[in-house]
Amino acid sequence: MARIVVLGSVARDEVIHLDHRLREGAHLQGTPPVARLGGGGANTAIALSHAGHEVSLVAAVGTDPLADEMLAELSRHGVDIGPVTRISGPSTHSLVLLDPEGERTIINLTRARESRPPRRLLDLDADCVYVRSSGPNLAELLRSKAALCPIVAQFHPLAEGHLPAQVLVGSHGDLDARILADPLGEGRRLAGDVLRWVVITHGAEGAEAFGVEGQRLRATAPDVKVVDTTGAGDAFAAGLAHALALRLDMAQALPLAVRWGAAKVTRMGSFLDRESVREILRESTGRSSPSRP
Repeated sequence: MARIVVLGSVARDEVIHLDHRLREGAHLQGTPPVARLGGGGANTAIALSHAGHEVSLVAAVGTDPLADEMLAELSRHGVDIGPVTRISGPSTHSLVLLDPEGERTIINLTRARESRPPRRLLDLDADCVYVRSSGPNLAELLRSKAALCPIVAQFHPLAEGHLPAQVLVGSHGDLDARILADPLGEGRRLAGDVLRWVVITHGAEGAEAFGVEGQRLRATAPDVKVVDTTGAGDAFAAGLAHALALRLDMAQALPLAVRWGAAKVTRMGSFLDRESVREILRESTGRSSPSRP
């Protein structure tokens, strides 16, 4: 398999199951909070580790006992926590409100953030880097790393040239009308000349990819029962990074990533469990294998 570096967050999620959907002014009933590991970086790194990759996580945690618990859990899932740094203060802690239809609302209570760019990223060998961070001044680091391996980065409406990456990924629901009207133009403004693809996810409708050479690809999502949408975008990104690290082209990578995202929403939790990832990989191998008489 491949060496993949993930730049993102680690969080303790407190999940509350609601009896109805959120609506303004409502009085809802909820279950007592249940704690689980979360954070975009952790969710993606764990799924990739379950796929058999050598995964290093560049992240920040606090100096509280919660940090020790989260790092131990990441290690149990096979993620290299050597590049995780400790920041004085509390670790990232969030409330996740989960409605009966599986839709989640996240409320950040505390955040552990680095005040300077994580230059240790340059010291890590990688076949692919996934960036799930809007941290400060990443442009110089990513530009250097993009010369060595593919970078997949979450699409944020940041300053021009702030996010040099070959692939930008964003959710249709998170992007403003300007970006949706001209994905490639806005992508070039953020990523510069290294950009090759802009990928936009559409939830239950799948995803589409826009290439700088005029390509436009679409992958539809399977019809599944939604249980928990938490981490669906992270699972999609893990599938995309998995495919690109193995040097698959976008026509192969996009439908694979959609399957990873669709599998996640059928399971409770913030990330894809090991058996789910292995099932996806078995299905993918079977589809790519020649049929036998």
